Amino acid sequence: MRAGRLLCVLASIAILFISGSHTLRSQSAHSSPPPAPPVAPVRPVTDDYFGTKVTDPYRYMENLDDPEVQAWMKAQNDYTRAVLARIPGRQQLMTRIRELDQSAPAQVTNAVQLPGDLYFYQKLIAGEDVAKLYMRHGLSGQEKLVADPEKIMLAPSSQSKGKNAIGYYSPSLDARYVAVGIVPGGSENDTEIHVMEIASGSETGDVILRAEDEGDLHWLPDNRSFVYGQQQKLPPGAPVTELRQKYRSFLHTLGTDTDKDRPLFGYGAVPSIKVDPRNGGLVRVEPDSDRALGIINGGTRLNQVYIEPLVDLGKTDAAWRKVADFSDDVSDVEVHGGDLYLLTYKNAPRYTVLRMDARRPDLASAETVVPPSEAVVTAIAAAQDALYVQLLDGGIGRLLRVAYGAKAEVERVPLPFEGGILSLAFDPRLPGVQLTMTSWTKAPKIYAYDPQTKRVTDTGLQPNGPNDDATGVESEEVRVRSHDGTLVPLSIVHPKGVKLDGSNPTHLEGYGAYGNPQTPVFVPLLLSFYERGGVYAVCHVRGGGEYGEEWHLAGKESTKPNTWEDFIACAQYLIDQKYTSPAHLSGYGVSAGGILIGRAVTERPDLFGSAIIVVGCLDMLRQETTANGAGNIPEFGSTKSKAGFDALYAMSAYAHVRDRTPYPAVLLLTGINDPRVDPWQPAKMAARLQAATSSGKPILLRVDYGGGHGGGSGEEQALEQVTDMISFDLWQLGVPDFQPPRP
Repeated sequence: MRAGRLLCVLASIAILFISGSHTLRSQSAHSSPPPAPPVAPVRPVTDDYFGTKVTDPYRYMENLDDPEVQAWMKAQNDYTRAVLARIPGRQQLMTRIRELDQSAPAQVTNAVQLPGDLYFYQKLIAGEDVAKLYMRHGLSGQEKLVADPEKIMLAPSSQSKGKNAIGYYSPSLDARYVAVGIVPGGSENDTEIHVMEIASGSETGDVILRAEDEGDLHWLPDNRSFVYGQQQKLPPGAPVTELRQKYRSFLHTLGTDTDKDRPLFGYGAVPSIKVDPRNGGLVRVEPDSDRALGIINGGTRLNQVYIEPLVDLGKTDAAWRKVADFSDDVSDVEVHGGDLYLLTYKNAPRYTVLRMDARRPDLASAETVVPPSEAVVTAIAAAQDALYVQLLDGGIGRLLRVAYGAKAEVERVPLPFEGGILSLAFDPRLPGVQLTMTSWTKAPKIYAYDPQTKRVTDTGLQPNGPNDDATGVESEEVRVRSHDGTLVPLSIVHPKGVKLDGSNPTHLEGYGAYGNPQTPVFVPLLLSFYERGGVYAVCHVRGGGEYGEEWHLAGKESTKPNTWEDFIACAQYLIDQKYTSPAHLSGYGVSAGGILIGRAVTERPDLFGSAIIVVGCLDMLRQETTANGAGNIPEFGSTKSKAGFDALYAMSAYAHVRDRTPYPAVLLLTGINDPRVDPWQPAKMAARLQAATSSGKPILLRVDYGGGHGGGSGEEQALEQVTDMISFDLWQLGVPDFQPPRP
């Protein structure tokens, strides 16, 4: 359910979300409208939660293997594709979006530098459909293709899910091998690790199934073995809720049988360390470190941390020593030589950085190296020369360099512009860091900081494009008073000279979960929206991390209503200040942001002309029954307690749809391989809204049959999805060129 910041930007869906496998055919805007969408049968099921009865009219849809449900979803998708295909202006918009997408020679992501002046990175070349893995010697060196996911053969059960994508990669310390996590059709539960020999470009034959989808893979100093995370193999008849439980870290040596790999850490792996089956256990080994870290993830930003000498890894459990417990509020840890650095929000809601002796860890005597401040510490990186500390300061990314040693001198790294830091990349064997930076009006670029020259320079890994700087667009930051008086940040991006007459098509988005902040980001595809007078706004609702852990806790479980109330307040502000009006305002949410937009629409349908909900969490009372449910209980709660039910009921948009209510037009998108938010959640919401709405506006369900929660069918299909979303909004928000002719 977690979604990175890029997933929350409409245009970036072209990079990280994959659209449906059925390409729209061009249809005449003057053709007769398609028939109405199929009506879903109502088969009510009533549950009694602590004396409150809740009726679910479409519970049967949760069985996605039911041929009736499959037929209904396919018919809904066919209807949606036909409706979207005949929007006037859509084909012209598609042409412009494709032009913007291919305006730069390539899109480069996940770049890392290794000793020997080696660079690895993923690159999607303009006109190609999937990103591939490349390397080069030196920034100006000749490029070598390392891994093409389309040429990697996966297990038979995964071959029909959709296009292969690289989820992550990890080169061996000597850069002889690279382990690549391949995700088929966005189905993260089916991620496979394949090991490539870089010189020959061939596979070694080492293949690991059910691999962790977030890349917990670390090579050991022998360059022949690595640790990795793996989901359990469910026995026949086991409930689906156990699929993502009992997660453990294993050790694999090249050329050995992967079925005989030994568990190192996690549930049942270390007899003296008891692990809740809902908590994942992983091992981290950093280059040049003689220590291994064992981390048990207990939910949102909570970790137990253990450490042991690397030579004892896998030999005995006696060497593991606890560094921090869940109650110590540690969200990240780095090791450098004999020092251990911890990022924690214990008594410091905007986070602080502590240092202790890695050989004799004692949290009680840890030294503070970065004290709490108004800025939020979001990440730490232990490079060869110093600890680098990423900050979020009033929505702007900052970077500190903290020298190693007793004095721990802190200096601010001068950044090339005011914007957001999307990611830090570093190698403990090299000085400095790489950082990907962007802003509301500048496309992402990959920079490097050299501590010798104290300069940040463009690496050139990301090729320049003609639309990297939106010179005709400007941004502004305001704070909006929410329902309880809290001031909520609102970022507004619009064409220069925009008229405040209430007529601008406006896209308002939010997220508000897991303590993840929404930071500035720009993708050139958004120009297709700005060119039509569009206003793009981001409401930094509570539940996110813009102001640290306090901001997160103010939109979590029982306080979750603040999330959509903040969003409603920002919508009202845009209307009051004449940026837009209800007829011209669209709300948007993705994944956990589906709670936000779903509840905003069900609470204030009068505020929105349209809404787009992408892989959205909408039936929170039933989320716990899914494969990804148990891991999200710490963030949202459980129906097994009265307090948990009350919180989940309040945030469940599906439960708050009311009959004979004039709802705005709604486009719901899902991926059939989604392992985080089951496709039946958007399906049930679509059926309920179609039956309940009295506005006559369309409620559309778009199903991606080759994708999942954040990847799957390739770039061309992703562009189709972006086109569908923008054209749907422009149609519903009254932009003239997108209005079908009157009959």
